[in-house]
Amino acid sequence: MNLGTIILIVVLIVVLVLIFYVIGTYNSLVSIRNRLKDSWAQIEVLLKRRADLIPNLVETVKGYASHEKETLNAVVEARTKAISAKTKDEEIKSNSELSNALGRLLAISESYPDLKANENFLHLQTQLQDTEDKISYSRQAYNDAVLIYKNKIEMFPSNVIASIFNFKPEQFFLAEEKDKEVPKVQF
Repeated sequence: MNLGTIILIVVLIVVLVLIFYVIGTYNSLVSIRNRLKDSWAQIEVLLKRRADLIPNLVETVKGYASHEKETLNAVVEARTKAISAKTKDEEIKSNSELSNALGRLLAISESYPDLKANENFLHLQTQLQDTEDKISYSRQAYNDAVLIYKNKIEMFPSNVIASIFNFKPEQFFLAEEKDKEVPKVQF
């Protein structure tokens, strides 16, 4: 074998390694992005379930706490905003507002012993709490997926492939500033 043949073989091997690296990195990025989309879809399923439970809960509370119109209207309005959100950011913000409105609605039940004893209300409240817990878990899973994806598209050398194929970063599902405040407890 002459020197030219050896150089050609080495160049060919390097090119093949680079091609396989690009293919592997691209496939890895697509896989991680799809896991991220799946995580968001799981959150959306749970948000839909919560939105479906709210009308029944509101109707149940209306029967016992009819003079709590402001709170009931706030929940209905927040639900409408959450359902009609167009972007992921709007959906995150509107569902945070909905969570706050639901918290106020459920706090009302403390003032109405008959409502607290109503079997339908208790069942709806349990389903809603279960759904809220699942939403919280799903948000954590989504944020974990965002972290893995961001690391992959921002770290060298995979960031080169990510920029060539136009992989864009996603945003974390962050708590609102008002949700970070320490609640005041008074006895």
